[in-house]
Amino acid sequence: MAISNETRSRVKAIFVPLALALGRLGLTPDALTLAGFAITAAGALLLWNQLWLAGGLVVFVGGVFDLLDGALARASGQVSRLGAFMDSVFDRWGEALVYVGLIAGLSASGWADAPIFASAAMASAFLVSYARAKAEGLGFSPGTGMAAVGIMPREIRLVILCSGLVLGGVLGTGVVIAQPCSAGGAACAGGAALPPGIIVIEGALAIIALGATITVIQRVLRVRAQAREASHGPIA
Repeated sequence: MAISNETRSRVKAIFVPLALALGRLGLTPDALTLAGFAITAAGALLLWNQLWLAGGLVVFVGGVFDLLDGALARASGQVSRLGAFMDSVFDRWGEALVYVGLIAGLSASGWADAPIFASAAMASAFLVSYARAKAEGLGFSPGTGMAAVGIMPREIRLVILCSGLVLGGVLGTGVVIAQPCSAGGAACAGGAALPPGIIVIEGALAIIALGATITVIQRVLRVRAQAREASHGPIA
């Protein structure tokens, strides 16, 4: 299961009119890249302050700008290697800020396991990007070939993360008093149960960590297959 480049192209085409409208206002692809980064950073700050619903929505808007800058560059003939480099760097930078904000916010919430989920998701997500960059840098899957390999590229991770944050914010992350664990009335874990909102956020992060790990393995196997084919030649 993966998102084909054809599907990616169709989705990106939806944003072309909006990207061109922003271009007519004088914005360049690089300006959209920086605007998306700034919006994402603002979302990370909201997450730091445990504003999960608002943070999830703002981070999603920042992610949309990742589509707009590329759409404007292609539609206006402003595609360049520098622009692609800037887009990639600021995408990773913004993603890092989101996870740092998540880890800080979840740590402040007092639930010890939650930051571990966020850290695992962050590490796995960055390995996905690294596997693609390293593979393409070594000549495997040139162009956007590696982007279509794996079940959880950045777009899917963004949707899962923001959906989890918004739903978690709606359900609430406040302390829930647990029922007694025994007939004697002893309380469970200090008398507090994990709030439903935290459970949803942890679940989204766990899905990202698992899916991203599988994606890394899929990309490793793709590179391994291409290396073997290049070494032995195609089978007649």
